[in-house]
Amino acid sequence: MKCAQKSFRLPSMGRGCHLVTSDIQKQIAPMLAGLECGMLNVFLQHTSASLTINENCDPDVRVDMETFLRRVVPEGHGSSVPWTHTAEGPDDMPAHVKSSMFGASLSIPITKGRLSLGTWQGIWLCEHRDHASSRSVVCTVMGA
Repeated sequence: MKCAQKSFRLPSMGRGCHLVTSDIQKQIAPMLAGLECGMLNVFLQHTSASLTINENCDPDVRVDMETFLRRVVPEGHGSSVPWTHTAEGPDDMPAHVKSSMFGASLSIPITKGRLSLGTWQGIWLCEHRDHASSRSVVCTVMGA
């Protein structure tokens, strides 16, 4: 049984849903070598961004997801929104809500040294802040 872990940063990205599958695969490629069967856990060390698996082909899906998130979780100050936590601006609490909706980690099976994603699946980093910094990721691979 093999267990390996790598921490790295994804570059700062604007608000929206970003396909990061290849960024993650490049970072973990040496850890996948020789594994017949295993599991990858991808963990995002932030509370205002999230990870999800979704469409990897049509970028309109990522745009539509951001549109959905903006409608479901409104931003702003005052009586038009329910938020009291606005320490870092009008996108602060909405970013935390959106992060909890999608989550901070993913588990992906590994088969014969490759991530077992479906044909149209990719890993997304969903950035919920207007002015975010780079994001810290911890990837843990276990398998044999």
